[in-house]
Amino acid sequence: MIETAFVVRPVNWNARREDLRALRRTVFIEEQNVPEELEWDEVDERAYHVLAMSGDGDPIGTGRLSLDCQIGRMAVARDWRGRGVGAAILRTLLAFAVKEGCRVVRLHAQTHALGFYERYGFEAVSDEFQEAGIPHRAMELRLAPELEE
Repeated sequence: MIETAFVVRPVNWNARREDLRALRRTVFIEEQNVPEELEWDEVDERAYHVLAMSGDGDPIGTGRLSLDCQIGRMAVARDWRGRGVGAAILRTLLAFAVKEGCRVVRLHAQTHALGFYERYGFEAVSDEFQEAGIPHRAMELRLAPELEE
């Protein structure tokens, strides 16, 4: 029987750095050929991170929300794709964005994932561009109406 149970929890970067880095290394550097020097940045130490774990406690997905309300570094282990892990990570990050008072959440979506983000209300706001050699589009989700002037 295929395991489907998993949990998504907020985690501290310093406490779970090895798990977060291992997932991103596998998905971005090994599978998608993102240059290692582009994957790691100073945002990690200040961002809000979530970690999805299987029922056995194995790390299976991650994502982050930076202080400027940008979602990024969403990665799900190959065996867990298509099983709701990415959706759970995104919902958790969006809930945190609301709690933190973000009015607009932004992200750079790989073009193959546009439909995934559109299902959660994100809209493409740019033409296609290359990031780490992969086609992307900037997307936004308005969480709160702009203040009346």
